[in-house]
Amino acid sequence: MILLHKKAYMKLHAAFLKKWTVFLVMLVLSAAVFAREAPVLGVIAAADLPQEARTTLMLIKQGGPFAYDKDGIVFGNYEARLPRQKRGYYHEYTVKTPRARNRGVRRIIAGGEPKTSGEYYYTDDHYESFRKIKE
Repeated sequence: MILLHKKAYMKLHAAFLKKWTVFLVMLVLSAAVFAREAPVLGVIAAADLPQEARTTLMLIKQGGPFAYDKDGIVFGNYEARLPRQKRGYYHEYTVKTPRARNRGVRRIIAGGEPKTSGEYYYTDDHYESFRKIKE
């Protein structure tokens, strides 16, 4: 009888440990998701941008004309490398890359109303990293 009781106890204990482990794993995973802080961004002075980027920035502020059809489209920020905002907040613009046969890897991302927000980010590695443009 004691042996049967001990087996039932071990089975109950194993079930408890399994549920507790699942709970702890879920807790750790949810903490990792919800504890994301704003990304750390570098800063670049507008004067230190490549000439092509300064030209693109000027065109953004005057509303165009832009060289590429995709200029001004919504930038999704799916990797959350920029501060989180609602979809549609960021727009991307191509910075011409000398000798590139396509749009190249350089972009300026504008936050808010592109012409007037003053919130601009530069990437020269196709969205892998960003630097906030300081004017």
